[in-house]
Amino acid sequence: MFQGTGSDVGKSLIVAGLCRAFSRRGLRVRPFKPQNMSNNAAATPDGGEIGRAQALQARAAGVPPTVDMNPVLLKPQSEQGAQLIVGGQKVGSFSARDYARHKPDLLGAVCAAFERLAREADLVLVEGAGSPAEINLRAGDIANMGFAEAADLPVILIGDIERGGVIASLVGTHAVLQAAEAARVKGFIVNKFRGDASLFDDGLHAIAERTGWAALGVVPAVDELRLLPAEDSMSLSGAKLLHSVASVAPSVADDATVGAPLKIVVPRLPRIANFDDLDPLLAEPGVAVMLVPPGEPLPADAALILLPGSKSTIADLKFLRAQGWEIDLLAHHRRGGQVLGICGGFQMLGESIADPDGVEGAPETVAGLGLLPMQTIITPNKLVGETDGHAAGSGAAVRGYEIHCGRSTGPALARPMLTLGGRADGAVAADGRVMGCYLHGLFSADDFRREFLAQLGGRGDGALHYDARIEEILDRWADHLERHLALDAIAALAGIGTPSL
Repeated sequence: MFQGTGSDVGKSLIVAGLCRAFSRRGLRVRPFKPQNMSNNAAATPDGGEIGRAQALQARAAGVPPTVDMNPVLLKPQSEQGAQLIVGGQKVGSFSARDYARHKPDLLGAVCAAFERLAREADLVLVEGAGSPAEINLRAGDIANMGFAEAADLPVILIGDIERGGVIASLVGTHAVLQAAEAARVKGFIVNKFRGDASLFDDGLHAIAERTGWAALGVVPAVDELRLLPAEDSMSLSGAKLLHSVASVAPSVADDATVGAPLKIVVPRLPRIANFDDLDPLLAEPGVAVMLVPPGEPLPADAALILLPGSKSTIADLKFLRAQGWEIDLLAHHRRGGQVLGICGGFQMLGESIADPDGVEGAPETVAGLGLLPMQTIITPNKLVGETDGHAAGSGAAVRGYEIHCGRSTGPALARPMLTLGGRADGAVAADGRVMGCYLHGLFSADDFRREFLAQLGGRGDGALHYDARIEEILDRWADHLERHLALDAIAALAGIGTPSL
């Protein structure tokens, strides 16, 4: 089990890279995360939803994602409450205090899911959540040491040197753990190192001396990992300009995309969900994706304003208005700019959003942005599933997944944006400048993405094949971990030997 000194220290990507590395050595590998808190979810072929990071880890291991890989998923809806997903299905919404009381009852389901995975695998790589140093949450824990003890797993602790204080964070974690828990930790990894790693040899010695844990490697930072789907919105903290034409060397054969990048602006909503929809756009060398933080206006020179998915659409729409972003967005539209909404962002574009049953918050109805003649009702029943189809206008193929509770109706839907599984999805305004859909992941389809960028006046990279790019990055990341981590020692901790490459 891989635990961390905090959130966003790189646990998810370390596990993904090791899934690829060990599967290439001929092992049947499965990823597992007992409890995840993230609004970046993925639909699974077995009809449920799990954290997006576990879907990426399954891909790295070369197997389809299943609900057993993340049996408990919390999707934050407010500062104090979250929707609870167990075994891939929505159970209900809980306040933090109520969930703390309910959490110990979930350990049986978590262990059963782990055991099912273990029966079909040579190696299960388990990812913790947050940090075991959060001893105020230790009672009833199922995410870190509570699960490690229940499943009797050895633990490797990961620290992030990029954020500073890595010695203190690793040694401090040792200091606050119970003696039996500290003894369960067998080694540590220092992640995201920049510069000459040999300069940290004394640091490794200091950590090992104070903890008794084995140093299993120092992993140099790899910038291209930002093109892989992120675990949760922690990875967006402080982000503004996520990508520009200058930040990645162009892969096109000519200079058609070199110059001023096409600017796509995304307001950073508090409950932003499935923001990996942006990842294929980040990979385009001729596109700049700007995530606008609260307190700043939406830039007037955007080619497109993209409203992302949301776990609490009405609350995020109110936040958008409070920031003055509605004024900016409507002015952008009046100037001839284009607007796209995905899932919750699509719902915001209509005339009204009603939540009569209080699915996402207090029961209420609010006015939408009024850019599409449609109405949305948030319903208790959730639609979850993978799907594919094509763009209603061009016929370009699309694929992805749906995860939403709302149902939209109205004249706008007579001009659908997509056709999915033989049914219409989304809407396009009569002038073609406002559109939206419920499909997540649509920009991973290369032809669709290039046609969409062309409609905005840009040009996609004809040499960019997004899914192949993800596979290449996973392979290079696994190669990187092979060089910098003691993989044989890690496998030995799990009680197995592995053939070397």
